[in-house]
Amino acid sequence: MDTPTAIMYLLVGVAVLLVGMRFMSGGLKKIAGRGFRRFFRKTQNNPFLGMGMGVVISTVIHSDATSALVIGFINAGVMTIAQGLAIILGGYIGTTVTGILASFSSLPISLYLLAFAFIGIMMTFINHEKVKSIGEILCGLGLLFFGLAVMKDAFGATDIQNFCTNLFGAINFPLLLFLVGVVVTALAQSSTAVTGIVIAMVGSGAMGLSSAFYIALGATLGTVATTLLSSLSGNIDGKRTAVTAFVLRTLSSLTALALVWIFQEPLTNFFMMMAITNAKGVATGEFPLAMFLVLYNVIFMPLLIPLIKPVTNLVCRLIRDKSDAKYAHVVKYIDDKLVKTPEIALMQVQKEIVNMFDLSLQNYVAGLKQVTDYNPELSKEITSREGEIDYLNARITDFLIKVAPLAQSRGEQKVGAYFHVINDIERIGDHGYNFNETGLTMQNEDLRFSPAAVMEIKEMDAVLLDMFEVAREVFLDKRRDSLKKLRVGEEKVHKLKSDFYRHHYERVIKDECSQQMTPYISTLIVELERIADHLTNIGYSIINPTGSVGDK
Repeated sequence: MDTPTAIMYLLVGVAVLLVGMRFMSGGLKKIAGRGFRRFFRKTQNNPFLGMGMGVVISTVIHSDATSALVIGFINAGVMTIAQGLAIILGGYIGTTVTGILASFSSLPISLYLLAFAFIGIMMTFINHEKVKSIGEILCGLGLLFFGLAVMKDAFGATDIQNFCTNLFGAINFPLLLFLVGVVVTALAQSSTAVTGIVIAMVGSGAMGLSSAFYIALGATLGTVATTLLSSLSGNIDGKRTAVTAFVLRTLSSLTALALVWIFQEPLTNFFMMMAITNAKGVATGEFPLAMFLVLYNVIFMPLLIPLIKPVTNLVCRLIRDKSDAKYAHVVKYIDDKLVKTPEIALMQVQKEIVNMFDLSLQNYVAGLKQVTDYNPELSKEITSREGEIDYLNARITDFLIKVAPLAQSRGEQKVGAYFHVINDIERIGDHGYNFNETGLTMQNEDLRFSPAAVMEIKEMDAVLLDMFEVAREVFLDKRRDSLKKLRVGEEKVHKLKSDFYRHHYERVIKDECSQQMTPYISTLIVELERIADHLTNIGYSIINPTGSVGDK
């Protein structure tokens, strides 16, 4: 095989390998369905259970996506940093399964394993979802083996083999090989893909097993780049999780690097004892390399569990949330020291939610005033208060996540209800801020509501202020009879909205109001209606912890 053909084979082999991994991942995800979220919820505060769940999830999706998925859950406030890190560490163990599968290409029966691709693609034509998903898995597995076979042929070409031998002979220094693994994996954003390529190189004789150890170790650190990238657009806890995962992974990979460096020869001999003889009767290092990665992760990842808390604390001190210093004074009642006494903690949460409710009410009142009479100084207050509401939302959410595992059944219902309530309160605060933005835009465009429109706005406002009082009453006293008042208020707002639309168009026809005001009126009354909906939701979330308002 000439050099250009070998390079083309190599590129095609990598492409087929990646497509195969994607097919397997897609099929397994469909079979797993919604089980991912249920698995994550069950981990709670048991780090070893979380690690086990990480192994399961990462094994199922056959990719490095577990870390990105966990970062997303942490950003959403569904889990704590410690809980997420345990799952991420387990995910590192799960990703080694792909390496084991790739090493099977050295078996004498590897040619027959390629048939999985044909069998799988035939199954995808069957009109049954589960059969189709299994077909995708088998097709992906067959493509995985085919991609490895193509890459082996490419690396087996004399010119390519000589190039690799000379290249890795020139950088035959453990630290350099380790850095190559880190950089290549960070660029590829897939340690499983890089591992598959290295396994193919070892199988073809283009790389020695000892050199492969160092590159594979570097790949285990380089994969954290995916976690770091996925955290960039998230909140502060997502960033802290990614940095902590990087620190933990660095500790484990550097420790393993030092051990392999010191005991390189005996370790290479030990793992070569696991070598599988290929179809040509030659013992290759593919399976030994895969087992090295399995043992490395199985041994080191559980050892990192005790380090999660101290490293997380250190990272939290180094990566400070700017809002902590700016808005910490807003938190009046909750404190992490109360977590161990759930009943008291939930009593304090109720008070803190009322505190957040009052801030949202203030922003609603101030924001609505900006629509009819804009004031730049009031705008600054609204913006600052919006930051306080968002901060309280994050702090209460984080506190509830910590309390939930320790709460009894009734306490769990309260936690569920409180999650719904703070979400509705936060949305009310957002609407108040939106009013302020609308007022600013109208001010810049020199637009004003007509006196008749202002009167209708005040009429809707009066109904909503009554609903605020009733919602607070229901939240504090759980008075079911007050729900009727919320329903009546919500219906009034809906009717006033319809009347407002009709009256506005009548005024436009009579030239008593400008057509330019139509989008502003539409936006305003829709948001007022949504506030009424949120206030009603607050009442029903407390009476019915599922948050359903369907029994109105």
